[in-house]
Amino acid sequence: MAWLVREGDVLASAEVAGRARERMHGLLSRDQASMTGVLVLRPCRQVHTLGMRFAIDVAFCDREGVVLRTVTVPPWRVTRVVWRSGFVVEAAAGSFERWRLQAGDTIEVKE
Repeated sequence: MAWLVREGDVLASAEVAGRARERMHGLLSRDQASMTGVLVLRPCRQVHTLGMRFAIDVAFCDREGVVLRTVTVPPWRVTRVVWRSGFVVEAAAGSFERWRLQAGDTIEVKE
């Protein structure tokens, strides 16, 4: 199991989607109630919520884990491309506010 960590503090359990098929599928088959951790899409510069029934928080991070941008994406939307993004973290909407995750923070995925 992997963990999403900021400054030594564990924020959530993490599932890493590194294969193209895993990244394309993302959170599509899940419901909001089952979202206890995060999904890390690596590499990734843009996400969509087409076919989803709930909003998600999305953090675009550079290769070193610096959060470049965070956004809450409602269902049936496509984000703009974040060219410097090396990976993306997806979580249930409201998670980033609870964790106080914001642009400029440095996060890492520890496996």
